[in-house]
Formats: sequence, structure tokens, C-alpha cells
Amino acid sequence: MISTPQAVAEALLSIDAVGFTPQKPITFKSGILSPVYVDNRRLPYFPRQWSIVIEGFKALLKEKDLHFDVVAGVAVGGVPHSATLGYLLGVPSVFIRKEAKEHGKQKRVEGGEVANKRVLLIEDLVTSGGSSLNAVQALREEGAVVTDLVSIVSYGFPEATENFAHAEMRLHTLTSFKLILEHSLSQARFSPDEASLIQDWFKDPYQWGKRNGFA
Repeated sequence: MISTPQAVAEALLSIDAVGFTPQKPITFKSGILSPVYVDNRRLPYFPRQWSIVIEGFKALLKEKDLHFDVVAGVAVGGVPHSATLGYLLGVPSVFIRKEAKEHGKQKRVEGGEVANKRVLLIEDLVTSGGSSLNAVQALREEGAVVTDLVSIVSYGFPEATENFAHAEMRLHTLTSFKLILEHSLSQARFSPDEASLIQDWFKDPYQWGKRNGFA
């Protein structure tokens, strides 16, 4: 039987949600230059692979024995998954804007009240954790109790681990980028030289661009 981390990794690769562009690296919001990216926004377009992710979320919530009153999605990537989970579990769902609207009620937490409620946060991807923890702050400012975040995948950066610990948050993921990379290598999705560049990035993403002449 295929484990959830393996199944999710294979699902993402099968829909080309993971891209490898070592000759044309992209820049993350955190400023990290990267030869790879994960685009989980493709999932709703592929119902079979998306169902693997949603069932993975449900299994992980049960495994970790997570209890919550509201499920929340970080806009925009986490919202489809949080809304679907809320519907399937019969739990209210809300979403968190990256910043407040300049008109209307100027709220960041949209959909309902979260004061004095235990909220489970859903993300599609965690890099340094900055945007996720920004959403945690928005929820806590509204009086919510937030201690756990579940993401489809994390790059596994030490910076994210430190940031979540400092914010007293527990991070749970369905799969890891390391596992996705292992599957990609086994499927020969790129040349040995490209593989070497990507593995070098994974060892030290912060200085990778400078070491390889991209910055």
C-alpha cells in the first residue's frame, strides 16, 4: 500500500505541479532564488489527484488527533482545500486575506467570526513560513486560538522550523519536498547536471544563486 506522503508526491508530479527550471531560476517571495517550484494551484483542475490530497488531509487530521471549531485557508492557495475540508467535515470555514481590503469592512478574516474558537489553518505550501504566520497573527488578533497548521508540502527550510517554533505553532505536512525530489530523480525527470544543481540548492538554498552564478 502506498503511504500518504508517497501518494501525494506522485500526484503532484503527475499533474506537473512541480517544475524544474535550473537554467531559469525563480525568486520566492522570501528572496530565495530557486531552480524548482511547486504550484499546488493546479490541483482543483485534476479531481483524481486532488482527491488524494483531500483524503490525505482527512487522514492526517485523524492521525494527529487535531480538534478544531473552524478550518481556515490562507489566500489564495489554501482556500480551495480548506473550503472543501470544511464542507466534507461539516465544520465552518473561513479564509484569511494577505492584507485587508481598502474598502468595505477592511477585514482580513472573511466568512465568519473566529473569536474564542479553535482554528485549524490550511496552506498549500510552506517556504520560510512568513505568509502562513502572518495569517496566524491575523486570526489571533481576531481572538482565535491557533496552534496547528497543515500544509500539502514544505520545503523543509530550518528557517521555517524556527519561525513556527517561535510562534508556538505546530506544522504538519502531507509530504515533503525531499520526497518529491527523490521521486523525480527515480523517474529521470531531468539530466544528471540538472539534478546536481537541484541537490546543491536543497543543501543550501540561501546561497545557491551566488554559488552558481545566478545572483
